[in-house]
Amino acid sequence: MRGVMMALTLFAFPAVALAQTETRNRVPIPPGSDGKNTPQTGQVPTTLVVEPVAMMIAAFDDDHDGKVTRDELRKGVQHSFDTIDTAHGGKMGYVGFADWAKLWLGDANALPSPFETDANGDNQITLDELQAKFAQIFTRLDKDKDGVLTRTELLTIRADAGRSFDNGKRKRGRGS
Repeated sequence: MRGVMMALTLFAFPAVALAQTETRNRVPIPPGSDGKNTPQTGQVPTTLVVEPVAMMIAAFDDDHDGKVTRDELRKGVQHSFDTIDTAHGGKMGYVGFADWAKLWLGDANALPSPFETDANGDNQITLDELQAKFAQIFTRLDKDKDGVLTRTELLTIRADAGRSFDNGKRKRGRGS
């Protein structure tokens, strides 16, 4: 009998340890949520994100007041362009633009693309073209149209907030 109890204890222990680990890693369900759209393990889905270009613009805040003015934007874009245009030719090709995007936006394929930035279609990006594209982006992000970008304006609310992902496949929340 004693041997049987010992064997049962040894077999049951891993299951108990696993249950304790799963409980410890469980994310609490936010108050007011029915829990159906909230994953039971892992991180709660992010509802606020920042576009790579908005993150770059936020870094142009020279006086560290939490706001970016058009003048700070212009100086920041100039500096970013100069880091790639080391020959001081006043332009960069699409490969140079990919290097610029990787350095300043975090990925060579991040937006804006060279195709939308190259206004005259000559396969070269000039500082004026880059400044014009960033002025356009600034205007789009400046929600209250006061000529200053705040951190709040640089955030984006995710459209898929509240949805869960299962085995790499998108699943909608309620009753999908």
